[in-house]
Amino acid sequence: MSSGRVRVRFAPSPTGIFHVGGARSALFNWLVALRAGGDFVLRVEDTDASRNRPEWTDGIISALDWLGISPGRYEGPVLQSSRAQAHRDAAARLQQAGLAYFCDCTREVLAERTGNPQRGYDGHCRDRGLAAGPGRALRFRTPDEGVTVVRDLIRGEPQFANDTLEDFVVARADGSAVFLLANVVDDLEMGITHVIRGEEHLPNTPKQQLLWTALGAPEPPVWAHVPVIVNEKRQKLSKRRDKVALESYRDEGYLPAAMKNYLMLLGWAPPGDEEIVPWETIETTFDLADVKPSAAFFDEKKLRSFNGEYIRALTPDEFTIAVRPWLTGPAAPWPSDAFDPKVFAAVAELAQSRLSVLAEIVPMVDFLFLADAPVDDAAWAKAMKGPAAALLADVDEHFATVEWAADALKTALTEIGERHGLKLAKAQAPVRVAVTGRSVGLPLFESLELLGRDTTRARLAAARARLAADAATA
Repeated sequence: MSSGRVRVRFAPSPTGIFHVGGARSALFNWLVALRAGGDFVLRVEDTDASRNRPEWTDGIISALDWLGISPGRYEGPVLQSSRAQAHRDAAARLQQAGLAYFCDCTREVLAERTGNPQRGYDGHCRDRGLAAGPGRALRFRTPDEGVTVVRDLIRGEPQFANDTLEDFVVARADGSAVFLLANVVDDLEMGITHVIRGEEHLPNTPKQQLLWTALGAPEPPVWAHVPVIVNEKRQKLSKRRDKVALESYRDEGYLPAAMKNYLMLLGWAPPGDEEIVPWETIETTFDLADVKPSAAFFDEKKLRSFNGEYIRALTPDEFTIAVRPWLTGPAAPWPSDAFDPKVFAAVAELAQSRLSVLAEIVPMVDFLFLADAPVDDAAWAKAMKGPAAALLADVDEHFATVEWAADALKTALTEIGERHGLKLAKAQAPVRVAVTGRSVGLPLFESLELLGRDTTRARLAAARARLAADAATA
């Protein structure tokens, strides 16, 4: 099937979050189709009715759209459940051709018969001639001799001795096909030429390749098993242990361009020394043959760094649009009428240079739009000690008459700090926490200028009152 039009498929199960590993596989498939001028098929494997939900299918479509794989640019989504009859028909053909047989052995019976609960199926029912019936699954009759060679673009030609492959189940007692058969039937009938998926599926591949042959395919698809993604402990990424949901990164404010660029590096590298490259470069240089088989480390710190670079590369208008959901949406911690676009525009460039993810914009600018300074108890405890009370009183007095401009405010605080035996960095700390609620953030004096004299002094007064109350109860 290596000749003719390239057709790939991405076949996720709608059973929960959209895993970053699935996103990486989707991108690899997408690029193979793009570069070959072929087709990308979205097939949703929804046959596990007990675990599937429609909203998770919607989530898959939404996540792909965020990555640039948009509806209308691919075939589907095709629901695997809609193809149940084709799966049943294929199972019946295998049984009628003598390539599959019915079996009533349970795990308990097998363990009792072999004395080993870990042993695979022993072929007990191969020649019993059982008919279909309750409790009788359909098993594929694997060859007793020879090897099955899997030709993989990434892993070479791994070989599997056929006598190590148990007679595996292809259909349940109720006639419904299991994953192995359903996938092969769908791939075969949809004309899929390349199966690009995670390394964890490699052990299934010899079984599926045998099914391709049994169902009459002249040759199997081109296989490519992309490397497993691991955490810093070299453990496979797990949704129970690691941050793996693509949706959580999207909601935190990672840019799709940054995420796509980073995911592509999990097993592959663009030519040259640069890792941050335009998507157009990735499109024109990606090749499955260049993907490395070794495990790929998902480094969230590196991803954050990537994202920061992409944020800083936005134009001012692009940046304002990107952060708008956090500033004016329902999640914003201030009333909608409290947000002032002109005030934000004055600090946008300063904020843009400091963000790693877009959600960080809120704690960076919230002091400008909230009625009172935010409360950060840890920052308060660190800054409000020693001469803080006396310094704030002195600052409040001088801020009543000083010219309200960043340079003049800086000069005034420098002189006040010197009188209290503090360098500017130390003198800034209690003022920053009193006025902005944070120990770090935007440049202080530009922030004070924007906030205005009245609001600044009101917050200084509130901080002094809290310090006095704390002292009274100490």
